[in-house]
Amino acid sequence: MSNLVKRKFRKRQLKRRPLGLIVVILAWSLAMGWLLSLATSAHSATPTSEIGTVDVIPAQYQLGKQLYLDNCSTCHIAIPPEVLPSQTWRNLLQDSQHYGAQLTPLIDPPRILVWRYLSNFSRIQRQDEATPYRVNSSRYFKALHPQVDLPRPVELSSCVSCHPSARDFNFRRLTAEWEDKGQ
Repeated sequence: MSNLVKRKFRKRQLKRRPLGLIVVILAWSLAMGWLLSLATSAHSATPTSEIGTVDVIPAQYQLGKQLYLDNCSTCHIAIPPEVLPSQTWRNLLQDSQHYGAQLTPLIDPPRILVWRYLSNFSRIQRQDEATPYRVNSSRYFKALHPQVDLPRPVELSSCVSCHPSARDFNFRRLTAEWEDKGQ
């Protein structure tokens, strides 16, 4: 092969290399974009089973949630942490007197796990407001129940009248009467 033919051949190869590199980069970018969209999409992050509480609970809080339910729902319906501010939950976890009943307080590490769950999903208390210890005193409870004529006094057992699955910690399912009003 002559030098002239070799030079032309090399020029063609050099011209093709940038085009090939651009194609590879484009394919790589598309593949990475597609994988990132799958990893970050809300649909893939939301479990397909029914979500009973107000918020989706990530895996790192599941044990704290389970310990909370195991310790609280044995005596009464466990309420979602969103209903009361963090200060209420902190005080309840530290106090052995629980609404007139003597309890054995949780000890660490279960107490820490429950606190992480409750504090992450509860609400902030305003500096000028009193710490509510009853759900009907909580502004969050009231905000979650707009235009609801609540019984007086509000008791946790009355939750079942509107939330038939409250004993299973499912507050999203409503009775047919409230489902119709919500639409």
